[in-house]
Amino acid sequence: MAKKRPQTKAKHPQPVGGAGADGALPVVGGREPCPCGSGRRYKACHGREAAHAVTELVRRPFEGLPGECDWVALRELVPAATVELTLKDGLPEDVPSVTLATVLPMAWPALRRDDGSVLLGLQNDTASGDISRDLADTLQRALVAEPGTPVQGRRAPADGPRLQELIDPEGPFEPVVHSGFEFWVPDAENATPEVAASLERANAAAIPTVRLSGVDAAYWCETPEKNHLRWVMPHPEERLLDALARLHAAGRSSLGEGTRLVGSFRAHGLTVPVWDLPSGVGAQDVEKPAAEFAERLAAALAVEEPLTAEERRARGGLTNRQVTLS
Repeated sequence: MAKKRPQTKAKHPQPVGGAGADGALPVVGGREPCPCGSGRRYKACHGREAAHAVTELVRRPFEGLPGECDWVALRELVPAATVELTLKDGLPEDVPSVTLATVLPMAWPALRRDDGSVLLGLQNDTASGDISRDLADTLQRALVAEPGTPVQGRRAPADGPRLQELIDPEGPFEPVVHSGFEFWVPDAENATPEVAASLERANAAAIPTVRLSGVDAAYWCETPEKNHLRWVMPHPEERLLDALARLHAAGRSSLGEGTRLVGSFRAHGLTVPVWDLPSGVGAQDVEKPAAEFAERLAAALAVEEPLTAEERRARGGLTNRQVTLS
């Protein structure tokens, strides 16, 4: 049975965005009369609009950020990676750097290190339907947190900024994939017992992963039975599936002998084709085939003719093997 949320009442209504000079309604308890004067309870009136604004799912939360495809990969596919972030307004004087990390110890949303630098965790549950807004709220709080303290998660204000408002759209976004999570602490040998235990568990579970250098947002990974290439692509889903179907029907969708396009993921509004690779095929082995496939895909994306019967069957097979991650 789902637990009921506790009802809270504000002892003193507080204006949103100021002392009411901007006409904003005060925040009140959900069962109290709405201050707009409608006679209805707040939760059934303006409170409903506020809740909807916070929980509405944003289909492409990373759209407009530099490296959108890599944001998706780091959020859903890559165990251990970091990226140095460039903020629009620059860094505060006491913050030497801001680093995006796939995951942080103890699943902290963010961490302000002893030296003032900030680590922002990407693979965390978020309280609303807009990952970008939740991460921006966490980042803002981390920038002013006391050095040496983690930042806890919370539901971001519905009118708070999104990452797109904080991160420089012209700044570089260059993920660095790590073999483990030693980047968590400058001196792993002197980590607290809790962090050391979390580090050990995380390293044991991490799947070896490599980001290809010749194409964007393609990640090779090694598993006990076979290897895989998972490639986050920016193209509209229907158009991409048509192009993949054309190549698949023509026998041109593989990345070399023994490899096979097996399906795709959906993640944060983008499509992620997945190839099975033989266990002996490493990341370097697929660099050239991936670059060649990118050229074939570009040509297939440019085709305007309707799919043939064989291509429609190939598309149906790919669609049936599509899994939604988020």
